[in-house]
Amino acid sequence: MDLSKIKMVVTDMDGTLLNSNHEVSARFFELFEELKKRDILFVAASGRQYNSIVHKLQSIKNEIIVIAENGGFAMHQEQELLSTPMDKMYIDTILKSLENAHGAHAVLCGKRNAYLNGNSSEFLNKLKEYYSEYTVMEDISTFEGEVLKVAVYHFENSEKFIYPSVKHLEDDLKVKISGENWLDLSHQNAHKGFALAQVQKKHNITKAETMVFGDYNNDLEMLALADYSFAMANAHPNVLQAANYTTKSNDENGVEHILEQLIAHKKV
Repeated sequence: MDLSKIKMVVTDMDGTLLNSNHEVSARFFELFEELKKRDILFVAASGRQYNSIVHKLQSIKNEIIVIAENGGFAMHQEQELLSTPMDKMYIDTILKSLENAHGAHAVLCGKRNAYLNGNSSEFLNKLKEYYSEYTVMEDISTFEGEVLKVAVYHFENSEKFIYPSVKHLEDDLKVKISGENWLDLSHQNAHKGFALAQVQKKHNITKAETMVFGDYNNDLEMLALADYSFAMANAHPNVLQAANYTTKSNDENGVEHILEQLIAHKKV
């Protein structure tokens, strides 16, 4: 690999940059300083809430671009780059469809806050890892604010137990199995690829100058925008097939492993 032309590094969070304990390694922050010296932009692109992403990357939050909510919202240095809300008419349709998905827990995602029903303390405890700002409601179907995404969680498997109830909505919405337990529904243009394309255009960066890391189906569109696309060893089969390269698993610091090679290729 000739990595000398790379100008931007983009990585997913869960299952990719974060280990199985949802932690960012100390080594990554050391490597980030080396990326900065080489004028390489860093983009964190996740299905997570914006506040949750910057909480994980607190010490560098003002120096990076953040693509949140699967591409529905993007920020750079407190400046909004992109916001793609859903048409409100679809919220009711989604919630009604989920009535057929036993064990599904829905979350309405806004720019800075999330909204959920308070009928499961077990799910609420799980949610706290992914959402640092949220409001518990008696009935989220009464919520009238802006929604960027409906995230749905299942304790066993999202692909098996949630997707069959909402796949009929794929003609109108972006329906993404974003993790083993999560499925996301959003505007057709609210995906990581759409958001990353805007960032590439803004900074005049090409596919040949972009490096992307991902592990699940919600990463497919952004992987397609990089010549140097990497699937984690722990990635979904679709991602392993789509990516041009593979790296070690998230628990083996697979992102850092490639960044060390990138830094070695790029002179200061």
